[in-house]
Amino acid sequence: MSRLVHDVEFDPAYGIAVEIRPGIRRLTARNPGPFTFHGTNTYLIGTSDLTVVDPGPQDEEHVAAILKAAEGARISTILVSHTHKDHSPAAPVLAARTGAKILGCTPHRSARELALGEINALDASADTEFRADEELADGAELNLSAGRFGVVATPGHTANHLSFALPDENLLFSADHVMAWSTSIVAPPDGSMQAYLDSLDRLSARAETVYLPGHGAPVRDARTYVAALKEHRLRREASVLAVLTATPLTIPQIVDAVYLGLDPSLKVAAALSVFAQLERLTELGHVRIDTGSGLSATYARSQ
Repeated sequence: MSRLVHDVEFDPAYGIAVEIRPGIRRLTARNPGPFTFHGTNTYLIGTSDLTVVDPGPQDEEHVAAILKAAEGARISTILVSHTHKDHSPAAPVLAARTGAKILGCTPHRSARELALGEINALDASADTEFRADEELADGAELNLSAGRFGVVATPGHTANHLSFALPDENLLFSADHVMAWSTSIVAPPDGSMQAYLDSLDRLSARAETVYLPGHGAPVRDARTYVAALKEHRLRREASVLAVLTATPLTIPQIVDAVYLGLDPSLKVAAALSVFAQLERLTELGHVRIDTGSGLSATYARSQ
C-alpha cells in the first residue's frame, strides 16, 4: 500500500464500541498488520434494531465484542463489502448466533483469469467460502430499521467490492476502496487498477462527503480526497512508465527505481501495486510484456 497521508491518527480502542455519531458505532478487530493498519473496522448502525457492516475476521474475541455492544438490541442485518478474510468470515458466525440475514457481495472471484503459469499472490487472503443470503446489485436500495442504505459497486481492490451509502447521514461505508491511512492495495488478478480508477470516478460523482473505511479513521472532505487518490495513482503510473525503456525490467527492478528508499518490509505491497499499474499500461498499449506472466514477467516500453 503506497502512502497518501490523510489522517493516520487512530485509536483502535479494542473491545470498545466507539460512537462516530448518534446511532453509528465502530468496533476495531484486534488483527493489526501491514495490510490492515490497527485492524478491521466493524460498524454497528441503529439503536434497537441493528445493522452490522463487515463483521470482520473469524475471531471469537471480536464476535464477542460485537454481541456485547449489541446487548439490549437485535442484530437483524449483516452487510458484507467484499470477501477478504479480514472482513467477511465472521458473518456466518454472527448470523448463526443472532438470526441476522447476510446481505452483500457475490462469492469471491478474480478480476480476470490467471495467465498460463501465473500464481495469485493474494489467494490465501480470499474468503472463498462466503455466501450471502441475498447478493446485492449496484444501485440497490435497502430500507432497513437502521436506515436507508444504497449499494454502490466499487470493484478494484476486489472484483466483488461494494460500498454502502447512508445518504440521509451524508455517509458512505467505503470498506477497503477508500481509506485515510493508506491507499488500497490493488493486485491482479484479484483486483484491477482500471476498475479501481473507474470506481473512484463513480464515488466522485456522489454526494457523500464523509467515508467510514474498513481500516483507520473516517475520511473527511471525501470527494477532495478521492480526487487526490486518483491523481496519486496516475502520478505513480507515470513514474513506472518513465523508468521503462526497450530493455525489459522485472517488477522488483521497477520497484527499486520508482520507490527510492522504500522500507524493505513494504516491497511486496509495492510490487503488487506496480503489477496492477503495469497491467493497465499494457491494456492501454504503452507497455509490452516481454517474457513470463504475473509477478515473474518482464516489461518494456512499447515501440
